[in-house]
Parts: sequence; structure tokens; C-alpha cells
Amino acid sequence: MIPRRADFFQDRAAARNLDQAVAGDGTAVLGQLLVGMGGVGKTQLAAAFARRMWDADALDLLLWVSAAGRDAVVSSYTQASTDLVLGPDGEDAEQAATRFLAWLQRTHKRWLVVLDDVADATAVRGLWPPDRPNGCTVITSRRRDATLFAGRHLIEVGLFTEQEAGDYLAARLRPRLADDVEGVIADLGLLPLALSHAAAYMLDQDLTCADYRRRYADRSRSLATLFPNEQELFDSAPHTVATTWALSIEAADRFTPAGLARPLLALASVLDPNGIPEAVFTADSSVTLLTRASPVASASTGIRDGLRSLHRFNLITHEAGLVRVHGLVQRVAREALSPDQLALMAWTTADALAAIWPEVDQGADAQLLRTNTTAVHQSVPGALWDPHHGAHPVLLRTVRSLGDAALLTAGIQLARRFVAEAPRRLCADHPDTFALRSLLVDLLGDAGELAEAQALGEALVADASRVLGPDHPATLDARQTLGYQRGQAGDPAAAARDLTTVLADRVHSLGHYDPTAYVVANQLAYWQGKAGDVAGAVACLRALLPDAVHDLGADHRTTLDIRSNFGFWLGAAGDPAAAVATLRELLDDMVRALGAEHRDVSVLRHNLAHWSAEAGDVAGAAAALEPLLVDRLRMFGPAHRDTLATRNRLAEVRTELGDPLGAAAEFKEVLAVQTCQFGKDHPETMATRHKLAQLYGTLGDPARAAAELASILADQERALGPHHDDTNATREALTRWRATSRTDD
Repeated sequence: MIPRRADFFQDRAAARNLDQAVAGDGTAVLGQLLVGMGGVGKTQLAAAFARRMWDADALDLLLWVSAAGRDAVVSSYTQASTDLVLGPDGEDAEQAATRFLAWLQRTHKRWLVVLDDVADATAVRGLWPPDRPNGCTVITSRRRDATLFAGRHLIEVGLFTEQEAGDYLAARLRPRLADDVEGVIADLGLLPLALSHAAAYMLDQDLTCADYRRRYADRSRSLATLFPNEQELFDSAPHTVATTWALSIEAADRFTPAGLARPLLALASVLDPNGIPEAVFTADSSVTLLTRASPVASASTGIRDGLRSLHRFNLITHEAGLVRVHGLVQRVAREALSPDQLALMAWTTADALAAIWPEVDQGADAQLLRTNTTAVHQSVPGALWDPHHGAHPVLLRTVRSLGDAALLTAGIQLARRFVAEAPRRLCADHPDTFALRSLLVDLLGDAGELAEAQALGEALVADASRVLGPDHPATLDARQTLGYQRGQAGDPAAAARDLTTVLADRVHSLGHYDPTAYVVANQLAYWQGKAGDVAGAVACLRALLPDAVHDLGADHRTTLDIRSNFGFWLGAAGDPAAAVATLRELLDDMVRALGAEHRDVSVLRHNLAHWSAEAGDVAGAAAALEPLLVDRLRMFGPAHRDTLATRNRLAEVRTELGDPLGAAAEFKEVLAVQTCQFGKDHPETMATRHKLAQLYGTLGDPARAAAELASILADQERALGPHHDDTNATREALTRWRATSRTDD
């Protein structure tokens, strides 16, 4: 009996591949293997092929075998032998099965044998149909063992495409129910069996797609309550989605190494289905947990063998050090765990992620770690918050990583979510709550949300000082953050004053050799220079660098930052050639330590181009800034401070190269962002307005230059004061362009 054709059966690429492989134009492969996870429709595809062959009068014998066990295979072969009258009545079953295979070997009849759902080798050992030009064997299996592939044409049966899934639901559901087909497809991960049963459930319960999605998102509901039960299934699928996966998990757990598949899948169930680093499963915390289930997990190859076992049963995909797992498999695995077990899985995987997270983020690897941390946090809400231990460190590491990658919008959103959650999970006065608030302030400042950053920073310092005291590490971090943000907001002198006090208190509380003291000292030197004490900044960094190399190491990120800062202020002190030499020497070291895509590397590239221009190589500076701008636009977007800095410097260089039109175009881009982010009275915005006004004069419109400068002067006198250096510079430029305008008149 061939399984009946599923309602609304979809013609898929795998079916076409099977037809082509069997036809073959003289090069046909006689053994076809359809492999895929449970629920992808392997049986339906094989049945459709068998019916096509029979209906086309291409077969004299068609045998369909449900090959879940050896007894079933032998029984089918024996019945075929009996029906064909190949031997005496009452013959031993194994002998009758062998007689049938021998007949297949010698007959000239056209035959097709389908071995459906081969579960393990014992079911078919010694029972494979022979390879004959007049015969064909089709096997379906969830297994992807190498010995199963030997001599057979492998066809991977995957999930529906989005088009196939959409067509299926559109055909199956009444129009009134199909209000969010795309959402259901996304929730169920394109799995044909799940979509079939979900559609039946929606029709039975008269639920719209949106209604169904609300039930699906309800964590208190099990999968068994979201699909028909087995007593309600009238189609050819023998099991529900949950049962399909549970049977696969049970079989894999019996496989070598026994007892390891289930706990490995439990760990994977709380992580990102789209990609989990293999190293998560071999980290110390994971090994400790897995060893309780199977002693073999403590061996270097044991865990990898367990992952390969899951891969062979199509419960995961394990390739190139990465594990992928379908979301429904994860849900089945999670539902088998108690709340305490789920919390343990979450904390264990979070420990593993923190352990394998490198000190310096590297592009796609960092993104993989961030998405897995987010998945753990969402899979088991609240599990990574402990009233005694605080927020799991990987939560804070994820926020910092987004900041390092300049993914500021995502970083701010995540930080806001954690800041809102922390008082409920821990308490408002917990040090980790303050640490998360501090990270949010940093990200807001980097994103140009300066007023909010400063306001939140001031509130944070007040709260931390009140609760923890002024010298607690969390309070010192908050004070450091606020000081830096005051500099970002345009008050470098205030930043330098704040950081001077923070540095003294940090050294007093934590010791001179505390690594964070070097970070504060480096920031202090930067704002000291920005406040006008360039010589002091150079002297501070010159003294700081040898100690940092000794205490932190030459390739430590903070040491590299100090070297970069030192090179910048050498140029500002009047020696651009020394700055270029220092920064050029640093570039290779920084790329080797941090990677070419790291933000600190892009800062160094910018400063190197800047001082190259100051040293006289203006054309070389332009050649360096142009690709850097492309990289920063790609990495950070047009509104990031780093992108604005490079665009601004490129405009200045183009001005020097005699390209005022190109320069004006870049300045306009910068000004639009600065006005939106900072307002027209921010010192950086007014500086850009000043440069653009000067260009109008250079381009032959001195009257417009004078009008723009007059407006800028009024704003500077109000915001900066009448005697500020920038105000004086604008006043002088205004006088010059007014004179030029009158002369032209």
C-alpha cells in the first residue's frame, strides 16, 4: 500500500531531481536515497515518484516496504515471494525473503522497490535489492551515515521554500483565516509536516493565522496543544510533529555514544537555531554538565562524536565547526525539561559563551556570540539574572560588543531593555544594574544623544555614590563614564577635571596597576589635549606607555589605544612627521591584534591620513580617506561620529587639493547629521557651518559666505561667549568676506 497523496501536495525540486536521476539519459543511478529531517515530506516524495512510474506503465512490479525494522522488511519480501509464487508454501521467512531478492537479481521484469523510513542498519543488512538495469531502489531515511550513501544517489530533502510554504497555506486555508501566512511560516520554520498540521488545527478551531501565532507564542502551551493529536490525524502522516521529533531524539540517544544526544540537544535547545559554535559544547561548563549524562563526554572526541550522532539522525546540521538546529526540534527538546533543568541549560550555555568570547571581537564571530546570547536570554526568560550573583557577565559582554562593533541602535535598544529588566530581576541598587546603566550612557554618547547621555550619567553617579559609596568600582565606572560624556558634549575641560579625580580615586582604591586605571589615564590625556594642554597630553602618554607595555602587554587593546593616542597628540604638538611614523608603525601591530575590521583600527587609519596631510602628503591623505569613508559607511552607517569625522577630514583635504565643490558636498552631508544629532549650537556643528560658509566664498559667492558667518557668529557669541577662540575666528572670517563682497560690488 503506497501512502495516499497528501492534500495540496507541492511539486518540489527534490521530486524533479529524483525523476532526472532515475531517467539519467543512459547514466541512471539505480539506487536513490532521499534523506532529510523528520517531517520534510520524504515519504510523500517517494510515493509520488512510485505512482508516476506505475501510472506511466514503466513498471511490472512495485513493492512498497515500511522499513522501520527488520521484521517489517522481511515480512514484505516474504509476502512478495508468496504472491509471485517463487517458492513452496510455508517457507521460512528469511529464506523466502532471500528467494525474492534472488528473483530480483535474475528477472527481466521492470521493478521498483521503495524502502521507506530506514531507521538503522540492522533493518536492511543483507536485504538490499540488487543493482539491475531493469530495477530501481528508492530509500527514505532520516539517517545520513556514510555507509548508507555508498553507491547511491543522494537527494537531500529540505524544508519548503517560502514560495512553496506560502502556496500550500494559501491553498489549504480559507481566505478569512489567512491573515498572517508569512508569520506562521516564520514561526514553524518552513517544515512541511508542521505547516500541514497547523493548517488542520486552524481549520478545526476556526482560528486565523494571527490567532494561531498568539497561541504559539504562549510559552505555557506545549506543542501537543498547537497541532492535532494522533487520534485526529486522518492523513498519511503517522505521527504528530512532537512525536516525530521525540522518536528521533530517543533513537539518537541510544546511538553511540549512548546517552549523550539528549543532553547535547538540551543545550542546543536554548541557543540560536541558525548557528551555534561547536566550542560552546566543548567549553568547561558544558563538559561538566554532559559528563553527568555520559562519562565519554570528558574525552576530547566524545562530545564531537555526540554531535555527529545528532547530525546523522538529521536532528542537527554539524558542519565546519557550526551547529544548526530547527526551531521545532529545539521546542520539543525544551518541553522535555523541567523549569530547573531549563535554567541550568541557560546558565551553562551562558558560561560557555562567556568562556569562548575572545577579549577582542572579530566580525562575524562576535555576531554569532551575540545572537546566541540573545537566544539564551529569550529562550529561558529570567534565567540569566540571579539575585545573588547578579546579571550573567555574558549579558554585559553582549552590550559592550554591540558598542565595539558600532551597532549603536541595536546596542542602545538592548541596553535599554536590560536596564528596564534589571531592577525587576535583581534590584534597582544592584551593582550590575548600575553597570548596565553605565553601558547605556556610553552608547548614547557615541550615538550623539548627548543630552540624554549626560542626564542619565549624572543620575547614575548620584545613585551609585549614594548606594555603594564614591570609591566602589561601579561608582568609579559611572564617574568615568560621565566625565567622558562631558567631553563628548563639548566640554573637554570638564571632562579632564572629572577624569583627573576619577583616576586619583581609582588608583587609591584599586591600586596603580589596575588595568582600568590605564583606560582612565588614556582618556584623561585625550581630553586634556582637547582642552588645549597638548604638551601635557603628550607628556602624560609618554610616561604612561612603558608602564602599560610592562603591566598589560604590548598587544593589549588598552596599550594599543595609548600608542594611538600618543601618535595623535605628537602631531597636534607640532610634529606631524613623528605622528605619521608612530601611527604607521602601530598599524600592522593593531591589525594583527584586533583584526582589520576593528573600530580602533579605523580610528588609527583616520588619524594616520590626517597627519599625513598635515605633514604635506595631501594627495596621499585623500587616497587613504576615500576607502576609509567607504569602510566606515559600511561598518557604522552615515550618522556615526567616526563616519562624520572621516567625511569632514576628506572635505578639508579636498579643499586643499582645489576641489571646493567636492568638499562642499561632503560638508553638507556632515552638517545635516550634526544638526539633527547635536543641534545647531554644538561646537562641532558650528565648526562645520564655518567651513562650509568659507567654501561658499571660495566658490565665488562672498555675500552668501558673509551672511552664513554672521549667523554663525551670533550663535557662537551666545553659546560659547564673545571671546572664545572659535568665535574670534568666525569674526575675522566675517570681516574678510564682507570686505570681499563690497569690493566685488
